Amino acid sequence: MCGFAGVARREPRGISADLLRRMAAAVRHRGPDGFGVRADERVGLAHVRLSVLDLAGGGQPMANEDGRVLIVYNGEIFNFRALRHDLELAGHRFRTRSDTEVLIHGYEQWGPGLLERLNGQFAFAIHDRRDGSVFLARDRFGILPLHYAERGGDLYFGSEIKAILASGEVEREPDPEALDQVFTFWAARPPRTPFRGIRALEPGCWARWRDGRLTVQRYYTLDYPDLGDEPPDAIRTLNELMRSAVLGRLVADVPVGGYLSGGLDSSVICALAAAGSAYALRTFSVSFDDPRYDESEFQEAAASAVHSLHSVQRIAGSDVAQVFPDVVRHAETPLVRTGPAPLYLLSRLVRGDGVKVVLSGEGSDEIFLGYDLFKEAAVRLFCARQPGSEVRPRLFDRLYPYLSPERRAGDFWRRFFLDAGAPSDPLFSHLPRFRLTARIKEFYSPGFRASVAGFDAEADLRAALPPGFAGWSPLHRAAYLEIVTLLSPYLLSSQGDRMAMAHGVEARVPYLDHRLAEFAATLPERSKLRGLKDKRALRRFASGVLPRALAQRPKQPYRAPDVPPFFAADAPEYVRDLLAPGEIARTGIFDSRAVEGLVRRCRAGRATGVAENQALVAVLSTELWHHEFFDAPAQPVPLDEPSETAAPVPA
Repeated sequence: MCGFAGVARREPRGISADLLRRMAAAVRHRGPDGFGVRADERVGLAHVRLSVLDLAGGGQPMANEDGRVLIVYNGEIFNFRALRHDLELAGHRFRTRSDTEVLIHGYEQWGPGLLERLNGQFAFAIHDRRDGSVFLARDRFGILPLHYAERGGDLYFGSEIKAILASGEVEREPDPEALDQVFTFWAARPPRTPFRGIRALEPGCWARWRDGRLTVQRYYTLDYPDLGDEPPDAIRTLNELMRSAVLGRLVADVPVGGYLSGGLDSSVICALAAAGSAYALRTFSVSFDDPRYDESEFQEAAASAVHSLHSVQRIAGSDVAQVFPDVVRHAETPLVRTGPAPLYLLSRLVRGDGVKVVLSGEGSDEIFLGYDLFKEAAVRLFCARQPGSEVRPRLFDRLYPYLSPERRAGDFWRRFFLDAGAPSDPLFSHLPRFRLTARIKEFYSPGFRASVAGFDAEADLRAALPPGFAGWSPLHRAAYLEIVTLLSPYLLSSQGDRMAMAHGVEARVPYLDHRLAEFAATLPERSKLRGLKDKRALRRFASGVLPRALAQRPKQPYRAPDVPPFFAADAPEYVRDLLAPGEIARTGIFDSRAVEGLVRRCRAGRATGVAENQALVAVLSTELWHHEFFDAPAQPVPLDEPSETAAPVPA
């Protein structure tokens, strides 16, 4: 994978090489192996390369034979060889072995219809000089980022917001409504970003700019058809799809490793990868000094089972605090948990060990109903059918077994779930999480509260639900909500792509092969969750590739310490400085007196609940974000002359 940026002018007034090199410099971490730029009077493209396929011939920007179609691209197309064969039969000629060139000729042949033929994770921009247009596209689930801004008919775009800001032609201003989404859903929902006027192209969408006008169109939405009973060949089909998804993602001209958490999802992926790789599989995991978060025992067992060469990044609380400013800078958004920090350190370990590509287990919980949230929703629905029952609510005490018993028992705990919302609400499954996260808003300053007074993040989400949503089963509605509110904008972005690419590491996500996701969506709920037993179909498949203890291991969500790292004796000075009342008041998003009380509780060790932990991380990360991007933003130094370019473009 790579990084790219570009500018398209409504009027032919030129684009300087210096501007493009600044934009490239802002995302250089995404492509440390080379870069190139190209411009005419109206459109300029910049690209930084992480060389994974066709190491010698895949430089970008890349053009077709006559130079009239150019591309900058970030991603991998896993069925590119089959598409290349089809295109060659149609008369197209290829000069490289790269999937990049397949996209160029595929666009020539099929236009936007190309996207429906792609199996991959991608974001790209195509400059079609035949009609002066720029075509932007993003993969179905939003595995890879793509942002854009319009100013006076000009279009600015890039893999990260940093590239757009580096143009010097797009102003910096926070978007209060997007921030309010962060403090409701954990992330702003595309197309919003925390920067006013800078948009994220939504997953499964393409956009075309021409003569100063941009149109956006959706080409994909995951559907949940009710097909009745589980097909008799379901596990055989799942076996074929899983193996195809993993083996396809091993295609590279460099070794491919794997993230191994010790849980079911990553263990399955690594077992299949180890069996199909031409190399001894390298696996990587994080472990914690704090035993409440540590899974090293299970990671070692999984590494032994798949016969991998395993490396571990040990995480202390001080490590989280030390790298948190870099984490926020790469995420480009405030955060409500510290979970991205250990993964930032893990990708540094991966790159330091000479590995550029890793497989990740993201997406499995969403398509196979693995999260405790789905069990929680099922129990809430079960209780709603007999609201007077005193027995049914006791099932809540069996949820979240990794929490201490005193935190998950009693009437208050049960009422938290039962009073969160009615089953008739389209957001029913997620209301407990949304309402818990939204307690961060209790710390808003009066001025910021006034700026979002007319905005309702939940109502905004309800209005954006797809037409078929109401016809899906309750848990499939929950799965969709999890994908669009958490998986794409947070797990795949802040905790995924941004942390991996901070060190030039490409993360591939087999569970989000669209064929696999679509098959899982056709399975009845009981094939995925029955009672409190999750991922039933996946576990049945896993029993053929993993030891029983791993295949049946209960889910333990990935977590990291939140408040303690920032109030330890060795906490960095920035924590004290940014949480000082004067700084909070100057930024103006949170109320300085309310935050002062929260900080006192945190410093005294009394802020142990989820709500206060999220609030502290939200306040601190917002201050870091504001300082990085608004107070004294650093301007990237333009890169030197391009180290690699595409073939010359004919006049």
